[in-house]
Amino acid sequence: MTTTQAPISLYGFLRPRPERADEVRQFLTSLVEPTRREEGNLEYHLHAQDDGRLFLYEVWRSQEDLDRHNATPPLRHFLDHLLDFLEEAPDGYFDTMISPYPGEPSAGSNISGSVPLDATTVLPDRVA
Repeated sequence: MTTTQAPISLYGFLRPRPERADEVRQFLTSLVEPTRREEGNLEYHLHAQDDGRLFLYEVWRSQEDLDRHNATPPLRHFLDHLLDFLEEAPDGYFDTMISPYPGEPSAGSNISGSVPLDATTVLPDRVA
């Protein structure tokens, strides 16, 4: 297990197999409230897309917290058999947050030249 100083985000789209779509949706929905109560969970959201895909968005205090979550037996089974449940590998992303998370220090707070935005901040017409 590795440890990070900044929150970790995990997000992406999952396309359930049509014959297992209800099962996958029910399973992931059943994880929402228990996961939100886990130590280190900062955010956990599940969204349904019109085309049947599911979008999952998670933020964890640390890699250790995410690793502990992923080791829970029901989730471990799902992850170990992912392609039995999904049509294809998830279109997923795993990143260290650089924007400040409320109440948490982040790597973003050390970016040189960063300034907080407010109503008086003038932004360039385009980003180079």
